[in-house]
Amino acid sequence: MSISSEHKPIGKQVAGSQHMLPPIVELNVGGEMYTTALSTLKKHPGSKLAEMFTGQHKLRTDSKGRIFIDRPGTYFKYILEYLRSNQVPTQCIQDVYKEALFYDIEPLIKQLEDSPQIFGERVARKQFLARVPSYSENVELMIRIARAEAVASRYSSVIICVVKTEEDVARCQDALNSLDMDKKSVVKFGPWKAAPTIYDLLDCIQMDVKDKGYEISLHAHGAEKGFRFKSQDFFHIIRFTWW
Repeated sequence: MSISSEHKPIGKQVAGSQHMLPPIVELNVGGEMYTTALSTLKKHPGSKLAEMFTGQHKLRTDSKGRIFIDRPGTYFKYILEYLRSNQVPTQCIQDVYKEALFYDIEPLIKQLEDSPQIFGERVARKQFLARVPSYSENVELMIRIARAEAVASRYSSVIICVVKTEEDVARCQDALNSLDMDKKSVVKFGPWKAAPTIYDLLDCIQMDVKDKGYEISLHAHGAEKGFRFKSQDFFHIIRFTWW
């Protein structure tokens, strides 16, 4: 006895030969349902999306027989909008860019990379952070220290030392030798050779830590009594709130 499409098991693979695919295709993208023309999906030959529907790959279906793509469905509507009308999305740019990279739709990737959001992130901010030694590693170290200090506490704080020039490095070391703090718990950022300032780097640190889901605030480190320059010239406190 044949099994109706309503009772097909989720995740079943079906042959993707071109003669089996109808001109109108129903899709389940991460739980979001879409209906579009097969020609729309194959608009850009060579893209990963077009390759899915050439008949060379097996396609998975959901319990209703719709072709299943295991990607965030929310942003697929912007991909379809571009394929249908060449309209470049103006919302959720970063997320749509990730999907355009996954589906390898080269014309959309290039147009999104020209948008202020992607251009600013890839060309300006990322290029700046690439010139800050061990930036990503230091962000992760800062988070590990904060988590270690969070036992039975609502807050934990990490002291960071931010220096832009080699001269600042020497002054920072002088400060570390004079300040009453555990030197092992101080995370140092810099120096770097680029236009952005210390406060630009502090903004980047806050942005990247918050993007990881942490609730934080930034505070200047209080000046030490009798010290010959302000400790907040270099030292700042990142405060994590846990509950």
